[in-house]
Amino acid sequence: MVHSSSSIAHPSSIPSQIFSSAEHLSNKLLSDRPSLIIGSVAVAILTILLLEQTIYRAKKAHLPGSTWTIPIIGKFFDSLNPTLEGYKRQWASGELSALSVFHIFIVMASTNEYTRKILNSPAYAEPCLVYSAKQVLCPENWYVLLSAHRPETWPNRSSPLGDDYRVFLNGKEHVDYRRTLNTLFTRKALAVYLEVQDSIARHHFALWLKTAKESNGSPQSIMHTTRYLNMHTSLRVFCGEHIPEDAITVISDNYWKITLALELVNFPLALPGTKIWGAIQSRKVALRHLEEAARRSKEYIANGGEVRCMIDQWVKDIQDAREKATMEGSAKMPREFTDHEMGLVILSFLFASQDAMSSGVIYAFQHLADHPEILAKVREEQKVARGADYAKPLTLEMVDNMPYLKAVIKESLRLKPPVTMVPYKTTKAFPISSSYTVPANSMVIPSLYPSLHDPNVYEDPHLFLPDRWLDPNSTANTNPKHYLVFGAGPHRCIGVEYTNINMACVMGNAAVLMDWEHLKTNDSEEVQMIAT
Repeated sequence: MVHSSSSIAHPSSIPSQIFSSAEHLSNKLLSDRPSLIIGSVAVAILTILLLEQTIYRAKKAHLPGSTWTIPIIGKFFDSLNPTLEGYKRQWASGELSALSVFHIFIVMASTNEYTRKILNSPAYAEPCLVYSAKQVLCPENWYVLLSAHRPETWPNRSSPLGDDYRVFLNGKEHVDYRRTLNTLFTRKALAVYLEVQDSIARHHFALWLKTAKESNGSPQSIMHTTRYLNMHTSLRVFCGEHIPEDAITVISDNYWKITLALELVNFPLALPGTKIWGAIQSRKVALRHLEEAARRSKEYIANGGEVRCMIDQWVKDIQDAREKATMEGSAKMPREFTDHEMGLVILSFLFASQDAMSSGVIYAFQHLADHPEILAKVREEQKVARGADYAKPLTLEMVDNMPYLKAVIKESLRLKPPVTMVPYKTTKAFPISSSYTVPANSMVIPSLYPSLHDPNVYEDPHLFLPDRWLDPNSTANTNPKHYLVFGAGPHRCIGVEYTNINMACVMGNAAVLMDWEHLKTNDSEEVQMIAT
């Protein structure tokens, strides 16, 4: 006999119990779904943040720097408003130190040894610019910087645009390019440029004196007036009379937008109203005028004109090279550049010179105003070198006889260098020391300022002492590797002599044509850092 029990389910009741349990579980999952999603997202975020910290600490290794980086942004807020004091603290933390900004791992070098090693290691690192520079200055600009006789090095012959464009050249292409540019900075070429520099400096000083008289001698800021003087000089030296006066005014008035758009941290998209958008519009205007200057120069030189500016010299060099190749029956004809390409190179020259030269001149005025006894010595030297005839234009021979003014300029650039550091990017793992290797695709920054203020080389480095350069046996002169105002290595500034001659022209003329004073304020010694 089979007995039924209440503890044993009837077969017909099993499906209903299964469906009831499934429905209950489904309802529970639905009711807990927001919590599950939030929990999953939280776990994912936590995992990513832990991974970020792990990667940062692995890259940092034993280097000084924050033990942990601020999630995602790192030292972003410090880079928004960089200060010299902030950089000094970073340099003081160690010979090499680490930080991170938006997942960009950065190693900063503070000593002369490591700084020079970075500058002289093109096999491991190359100079880099901020992302916005490619948009503002045109991505094809970097390929225009190839030498005139190596067109075959263009990676895409039908178009210079490419995904792998680089800001600076390296290797043989870079050597060839520098060799081509050297003809633009010969002593003969510099003499031509000095005539232009002298004329423009006198013109601007007359305007400054007129403004001072009209304002009854009230203090005037010289930042933007000096920038205009420098832009006027640069465009006349580069383009001569091939660029009209009104175009120089327009380019100068708008160039500050380009400077602001090249800050280290900027909104990345070129939307109307953004700094990058404004800079691109300014570049378009400037480039139209520079292209027209190139076209006019070609016509002028082709018609037998004499060299009067840098672009004339460039066109003449190409013309002479092609004529020589034709006479010799060479099958390899030196390449000619289009107006657009030449305009881009001149734009690059402006980019390289405008802000740095303006900063150098402004501080030279301040240093001489703050040290009237030094200004008096400059004036005495000018009287001797120029035979007290200040109306006579400066010549290179006169500048050669101004050792004290040269020392003043060298010391001014040392004390307040226009460039404090230059960012590089590692192209592969860089064994910078016996105990540390900078990871590939990191930013590595050689710092120029600490070398220029090393107390072991420059006694009282915070003081303005031009005489330190007059003694050939001084520690300043016997340690030339510390004078990094113009950098070092394959990318050392090619315009060193041009810069020194231009500053000698500006400050020499200012010393004998004007008197000026520096109205000191609480901010007079503050250095405005523009991280580009």
